[in-house]
Amino acid sequence: MENKIRVFSGNSNPSLAEKICASLGVPLGSAKVKNFSDGEIMVEIGENVRGRDIYVVQSTCSPTNNNLMELLIMTDALKRASAATITTVIPYYGYARQDRKVAPRTPITSKLVADLITTAGADRVVTIDLHAGQIQGFFNIPVDNLYAAPVILEHLKRRFDNDNIVMVSPDAGGTERARAFAKRLGCSLAIIDKRRTGPNVAEVMHLIGDVKDKEAIILDDMIDTAGTLTQAAKALKEYGAKTIYACATHGVLSGPAIDRINASEIEEVVITDTIPLGDKAEKSKKIKVLSVADLLAEAIRRIHEDESVSSLFV
Repeated sequence: MENKIRVFSGNSNPSLAEKICASLGVPLGSAKVKNFSDGEIMVEIGENVRGRDIYVVQSTCSPTNNNLMELLIMTDALKRASAATITTVIPYYGYARQDRKVAPRTPITSKLVADLITTAGADRVVTIDLHAGQIQGFFNIPVDNLYAAPVILEHLKRRFDNDNIVMVSPDAGGTERARAFAKRLGCSLAIIDKRRTGPNVAEVMHLIGDVKDKEAIILDDMIDTAGTLTQAAKALKEYGAKTIYACATHGVLSGPAIDRINASEIEEVVITDTIPLGDKAEKSKKIKVLSVADLLAEAIRRIHEDESVSSLFV
């Protein structure tokens, strides 16, 4: 595998790429990603990739536009360097929240980004916990949508006594996800009924389920400004929850997120390293990060060796 496979990384999450390479037992590919003085991105591949199977690890997180362009330009460079196959490994797929028209004259950005990645020359996409499953259908190339559930579940099983916990979905849309976790942990389920009053603004209405004197674990796919999360925690406390924790795959943590989490009733927020932590988040004692490097490395190994990836789906 060492002779055929190459893993490259942009600037969005180099530490995750290094962990993936360590798990695979291959060196990180040599590539220079720099900017011209006017801000244009320049990519130079520093080794021969002709006939190699290439995996480009790049989350399209903040700064989203820069990281997306880095991914596209690196993919184009690798294609023109005669790589045999190019798989874009996108742990966090940005622009995914606009996956349908919810109002007149609005874009479907997740489809637009899918077209850009395909046009740039990608042969396959590997990602984790897409915001909406139907985004897989926006691509005309294979998409492996992995789930961070095994990583988070393993942590929860070690951390909690299943007899006294309740999984909480912060909105109706996340009920299926929370139910799946509750089933695997053998615990109860609660759902928070939420009404949005504007973009990134949520208002909690009431709770469905029993959380009194229990350890409540709020589960979501991402935490952005943490408005939903902290309002959910406040509601759970009012309904008598003993302690409150939170889990999410993607820690976007933009704007006032860290201040809200630090000031909230939440004891601990568990996220994965699909998005690197900012300086402020790193200093927060409430943030715990789990790595998805081994999960992605195993997916890459199976793809490379033409094995099934479906057993990684939970």
